[in-house]
Amino acid sequence: MSDIVITSDSTCDLSEEQLEKNGISLMRLSVILGAHTYKDGVDIMPADIFRHFDETGELPKTAAPSTEEYTEFFKQFTDAGKTVIHFNISSKASGSHGFAAAAAKQFDGKVLVVDSHALSTGQGLLVMKACDLRDEGKSAKEIYDEIMSLREKVNTSFVPDTLLYLYKGGRCSTLSYYGAKVLSIHPLIDMKDGELYPKKKYIGKMSRCIRNYINDLVAEYPSYDKRRCFVTHSNADPELVELAKSMVEELFDFEEIDETVAGSIITSHCGRNTLGVLFITK
Repeated sequence: MSDIVITSDSTCDLSEEQLEKNGISLMRLSVILGAHTYKDGVDIMPADIFRHFDETGELPKTAAPSTEEYTEFFKQFTDAGKTVIHFNISSKASGSHGFAAAAAKQFDGKVLVVDSHALSTGQGLLVMKACDLRDEGKSAKEIYDEIMSLREKVNTSFVPDTLLYLYKGGRCSTLSYYGAKVLSIHPLIDMKDGELYPKKKYIGKMSRCIRNYINDLVAEYPSYDKRRCFVTHSNADPELVELAKSMVEELFDFEEIDETVAGSIITSHCGRNTLGVLFITK
């Protein structure tokens, strides 16, 4: 058994099977609905977010764990003689990395904290890569160094069905929201240097947009890590998910294509029917 433990914020959106199989422990971020606070993936699910928004028109708030909570989380592993490599959602999307890094300073190098510069399964891809490297017998330092070299090679992108959640959350302008609604525009949201930005605009039905999106990925990334790919969505229509999976299988050459559903934190910002195809490029 390895003396290296891989842990992550719950924003990595990995499945329960992947977490259990790879011994990945999660630090749960919080979701606040009205006067109630819940733990992501424990006592709140995306359906609860949608219901609350439909009933109240209010988006939930999200909160990062405190330095003290991270300290307690890491201590359970270091007390057992383990070295921890922990993955945070991008520091430009949440304060969690700062709190985790502050906690890590108390453990004399036994806790290594990675600002993933990603979110959702973009973060999850790095978590899984770290597990692969651990299982190959790499040291904690070797894993950390390789992961840091891969951060900017992760394609973290997605296409939202609606800009309503981004608009309500202050992440797009009134003009952009109403223009997109009238013209049926679906932006391609990408990540660069840990920050989300609109890269391109697709027009028409979501099925057409997803086809164009995946064809664009094929053209842009002819060289990529073939180990795995994630098709991640926020409770998207089954036909849309199947379309994406079949196109990825036909046009790429991944060993593993995993479908995952975005958790409550990511859903809070993107809304229902958002879909992304995420993988590591070369």
